Amino acid sequence: MKKLTVYLKDYRKESVLAPLFKMLEALFDLFVPLVVAAIIDRGIAGGERSYILQMCGLLVLLAAIGLTCSITAQFFAAKASVGFAAKLRQALFDHIGTFSFGTLDTLGTNTLITRMTSDINQVQNGLNLALRLLLRSPFIVFGAMIMAFTIDFTCALVFVVAIPLLCVVVFGIMLVSIPMFRKVQAGLDKVLGITRENLTGVRVIRAFNKEESEIGEFDQRNETLTSLQKFVGRFSALMNPVTYVIINVATIVLIQQGALKVQMGSLTQGEVVALYNYMAQILVELVKLANLIISITKALACASRVEKVLEVEPGMVYPESGTVQGRTAVKAANGAEQGMSAPEPENSVRQTGNGAGVTFRDVTFTYEGAGAPSLSEISFTAKSGQTIGIIGGTGSGKTSLVNLIPRFYDVQEGTVMVDGRDVRSYAKGELLGLIGVVPQRAALFEGTIRDNMRWGKEDATDEEIWQALSVAQAKEVVEGKNGQLDFHLEQGGRNLSGGQKQRLTIARALVKKPRILILDDSASALDFATDAALRKAIREMEGSATVFIVSQRTSSIRYADRILVLDDGKLAGQGTHEELLETCEVYQEIYYSQYPDKR
Repeated sequence: MKKLTVYLKDYRKESVLAPLFKMLEALFDLFVPLVVAAIIDRGIAGGERSYILQMCGLLVLLAAIGLTCSITAQFFAAKASVGFAAKLRQALFDHIGTFSFGTLDTLGTNTLITRMTSDINQVQNGLNLALRLLLRSPFIVFGAMIMAFTIDFTCALVFVVAIPLLCVVVFGIMLVSIPMFRKVQAGLDKVLGITRENLTGVRVIRAFNKEESEIGEFDQRNETLTSLQKFVGRFSALMNPVTYVIINVATIVLIQQGALKVQMGSLTQGEVVALYNYMAQILVELVKLANLIISITKALACASRVEKVLEVEPGMVYPESGTVQGRTAVKAANGAEQGMSAPEPENSVRQTGNGAGVTFRDVTFTYEGAGAPSLSEISFTAKSGQTIGIIGGTGSGKTSLVNLIPRFYDVQEGTVMVDGRDVRSYAKGELLGLIGVVPQRAALFEGTIRDNMRWGKEDATDEEIWQALSVAQAKEVVEGKNGQLDFHLEQGGRNLSGGQKQRLTIARALVKKPRILILDDSASALDFATDAALRKAIREMEGSATVFIVSQRTSSIRYADRILVLDDGKLAGQGTHEELLETCEVYQEIYYSQYPDKR
């Protein structure tokens, strides 16, 4: 929680004024029993009606001042807690945005969503209550004890015994409850996980008629969470009855002692009533404090969970700018690597264009927690302006390979170089400024088509957008929509077909005119004619970017300058289509499985 207090620094004034006004309210509340005692002992006993009216007016005045202080305290507490939660949520969102793909894979989406929403809401509520009641309730409790001593020393000793016992109960239950509430939030993560999985995969669930199975699994996890919440709730519920027992026993002793002293004449009836009122105030405040402790316990558990995410290192270190020494060293290494590489056929190299060269040198990559490498000892060179096709069986490492180019992951061994520089020498955002990525799963965002197209280039003109749409074979898609570029896309592009979404995501990558274009199986929903037209348009694009095409179809990568064939994370072969048909068994197997009549 200490690390989170930094987000309260802009609300220091509110954080001080809220408890201050609450203590002022409490101070006026402490005078009420004395006023009531005076009414009984002097007004009622002496029959002084005017004095009774005066004291009643004083009680009304104390109530009005207390109400004003309470409303003011609530305002400042709300302002501080809401502002704190807003800053914390923004900081958490920004921090999550810095995570590498590996870190996100490790943490999981479900727990991050829970911590961003439920956990921060709990922290906000806990802070609001703490600013209003955390000082007020103890102030009333100990203030009532002190006021009791001003009335009668012997009777006040009852308070001295009762209050420490109450503190032991309250704080003992709090210490035991904190780890329990952490387990509750972890259980909520699991329920959220299966809910999210079911919502995103609802079509698959229905296609395989697995509704009953998924409902059963959800019921199981939900029941586990419910049982845990019930257990924590029962334990926390002990606080109220135990505190009531202690307070009521203390009240009985107090009334007994007070009655004896009234009979002896050493204590008035009004003073006994005042002592009883102070004990009643303690009871009320301890009930509030008990509920406050439960809320603060939840808030502390949730704050700890949020804090743990903020403590997670992004996973990748970026230099402030590419160092000259780094560039020189990498270029030298790149030259040595090219010297080791097998000579490329002359007809496979396009010497013109503004694309960036890419070199993999002895690259080995393993996902976090994986038992074996996804890529092993991969080496190849893609020259500027070339088109590189990547093909292989399912799970052969195609996507893993292209994800290393924009540095979505860091390699464990070897070097990935872009434009003669190690990708790790690029400043944050500098590398991605050169690369346009079209992922396997088309991802569009709620907003207009124009807004989505400008993700790569904020100042892109409509002319540039239409040009990119034309190359991506998406021009007729947009022209057929009401409003065209102003057509509103729903979240995830739900109001588009799979092929339309793929073409728009390709156009979005093309708008920024990248030097390297990565198409990660991004034409799987396109028919062969559209796929062929797309590849032709990309080849004829002005600027000739270096293009990486990941595909399951040999027709999609057949005319690439170089084809990389992956098999179980290893480079089974590289070369042109004709060369691979002669030398690579894996490529032959893939090709002839798709064109059996060519055997």
